[in-house]
Amino acid sequence: MTTAARTARVLLGAFAVLTLVHLAALLSGSITAAHLTKPALMPVLAAYVLAAGAPRLLAVALLFGCGGDTLLQTGDDALFLVGMGSFAAGHVCYLVLFARRGAFPGGLRRCGPLAAVYAAAWLGFVALLWPDLAGDLRLPVAAYSLLLTATAFAALRPGPWATLGGLLFLLSDSLLATGLAHWQQPPAAQFWVMLTYTAAQYALADGVRRAYAGRERTRGAGSTRAYGEVRSTTV
Repeated sequence: MTTAARTARVLLGAFAVLTLVHLAALLSGSITAAHLTKPALMPVLAAYVLAAGAPRLLAVALLFGCGGDTLLQTGDDALFLVGMGSFAAGHVCYLVLFARRGAFPGGLRRCGPLAAVYAAAWLGFVALLWPDLAGDLRLPVAAYSLLLTATAFAALRPGPWATLGGLLFLLSDSLLATGLAHWQQPPAAQFWVMLTYTAAQYALADGVRRAYAGRERTRGAGSTRAYGEVRSTTV
């Protein structure tokens, strides 16, 4: 095993432990421990994907998630919107990564029926939330949730890990949005939000890592074949 692989394994283990500590803090009501561990989650995951050889833009997406995590837990309304913007920037990074990997083969026309399903789900959810959201949150929540839905849709292409990550992100932020609308929440709601969120970010990140690793292997195989063809014509 290479040094980079060992480092990646250690960092992934650190992310898992940190996640478990954070979730345990939420369940036990230890607010200080929860607030201290939450901002550290995504930087450790970002360090893992870099050590694993994933694109740097993926680490940037995760660091934008860290910005959102940190700002949302301040309780300040203005900073909450800034935090939502930080998450939105992370989704833009994901969309760029998926587009580079060919998220829409054959163009959006071939993906139209499935895109319509996602669009209808977004529209229906926003319509249900709209009357119960504060006036200054309605447009930001609608815009952010549209971007999130686009990420989940684009994540269908790279593989099952990315698909799972996109769906879990939708679930996590849907739980968060219903809290903003003051809907009835399940017991330990913040625990479920963070459980699905951390799983979503990991699945998305590892899905992107696997997709790009597959592309590099394909490129390498293509280069080897091309070299072999050149050699066969010159020998």
